[in-house]
Amino acid sequence: MLLRGTPVSPGLARGPLVLLDDGIDGASRARGTTAQETVKLREAIARARDELGVLLASKAQNGAAEDILAFQIEMLGDEELTRPAFAGIEAGAQAEHAWRASMETEILGYHEAEDLYFRARASDLRDLRDRVLRHLAGTAAAKVTAGSIVVADDLPPSRFLEIEWGGGGAVLFQGSPNSHVAMLARSRGVPMIVGAERADLRGHEHGILDCGNGVLIASPGVEEAANFAARRNADERMRAEEVHHLAQAAVTASGERVQVLINVADGLELDRIDPAHCDGIGLVRTELLLRTLDELLDEEMQYAAYRRIMLWAGGRPVTIRTLDAGGDKPIPGYTVDGEHNPFLGVRGVRLSLRHPHVLTAQLRALARAAALGPLKIMVPMITTPREFDQVRRLLEAAIAVLRAAGTACAPPELGMMVEVPAAALAIDLFEADFFSIGSNDLIQYVTACSRDSGSLATLQDPLQPAVLRLIHEVVKHGAGSGTPVSLCGDMASDVRCIPSLLGTGLRSLSVAPAALGRVKGAIARYRESAA
Repeated sequence: MLLRGTPVSPGLARGPLVLLDDGIDGASRARGTTAQETVKLREAIARARDELGVLLASKAQNGAAEDILAFQIEMLGDEELTRPAFAGIEAGAQAEHAWRASMETEILGYHEAEDLYFRARASDLRDLRDRVLRHLAGTAAAKVTAGSIVVADDLPPSRFLEIEWGGGGAVLFQGSPNSHVAMLARSRGVPMIVGAERADLRGHEHGILDCGNGVLIASPGVEEAANFAARRNADERMRAEEVHHLAQAAVTASGERVQVLINVADGLELDRIDPAHCDGIGLVRTELLLRTLDELLDEEMQYAAYRRIMLWAGGRPVTIRTLDAGGDKPIPGYTVDGEHNPFLGVRGVRLSLRHPHVLTAQLRALARAAALGPLKIMVPMITTPREFDQVRRLLEAAIAVLRAAGTACAPPELGMMVEVPAAALAIDLFEADFFSIGSNDLIQYVTACSRDSGSLATLQDPLQPAVLRLIHEVVKHGAGSGTPVSLCGDMASDVRCIPSLLGTGLRSLSVAPAALGRVKGAIARYRESAA
């Protein structure tokens, strides 16, 4: 049996099929007193929080995992979330029934929200629902042995993090390329396809997952097993080639040098990366570093974080993006609540300019860190030259105040993200020190497709001619004006896109750290005629 789906994390896997259903049946026990049911639910919630806390501690070096788990722990401690369940117990329901009913209502609200951030969090709430229900029932989630291919309707992020994958993979009937679990799969190197065709896989004990072709083969035959073995051998040779290229400079087949930098979250992941393997850092996502309003205003905390990153880079260039909050990255007390369409709303620089005191604190910390080496500041979501000029004036004012106070600082280069089509189409109007193309949002806005929509995944093809034409125009302007141009979105980490990106004239890419070897390998195979 062959099932097709959308590959979201590359790789091959062969192993036992595990049909995962961690749902909990309704309780059949006799109801205790109201006090007993209340205590039972409080204890189950506390155990679930403790369990997530242990998991969070074990994932402390994974920024994406830390963010997801911290959200779930915070939600379980939120009385607004748990109050309806306790009210249900007061009204005569069992703890299990009260919790399930209250969470179903909450999940439905998130699932139907117009705000994409809240819609994406519905999966987290389903995870919390089932985790607490398991503790109420005294049962444990099904064990998954290493090397298994997990087949499930969906896979909540914390459930994914609990599994020891060990060469296995995942097939989901739901999900999207930009879901939390898809991002975790890519960061952990777990092969995964989503949106798979539905079928009854009971009775199929083994399977082959081929994310190159986006298929799951259940109960493979002799020929299919032989093909898999050949593919795996080729894949292993490719991985060996990646290791070889990892420590080498990125050079095309015709001898042209390409700059390959890395994207980082909050800098904690740098401890596991050799700086000699890259040309520097092309993107630091400060919205993953600054998560509260207090941190946004804490110049010293920010300076310490930027200093750590600069010291790791050891003189290599570092590009740090100003706060790109909003959209699917809210910060309580800072971002706008209840926007009808947050991805087209007040986010990025639009939000920063509404809070100049917050932006100034960040610019001061960045200017101080620039005294340690070649630091560049990149501004997200620029639409008009006026926005960019406002940020430049704030930066110049911040530097003047620092110098007047005798504080060590340096004027960093100031560049902009090119991710809004209006900016890409009028790129000649911007006087930036450099341009960095943000392919993720550029694709979303050019194709009018939400990044979290699995049903529209085929329309979000990064090799869309319209997207490539815009990239080419920006690169051409950069070459003519002497303004450096790079690309820091997911396209740069996708080896399928490398020939086309190099064909536009791009010679600077910023990629996920895990993609360094394969991107350098793709660059080494590139010839001008391949574009």
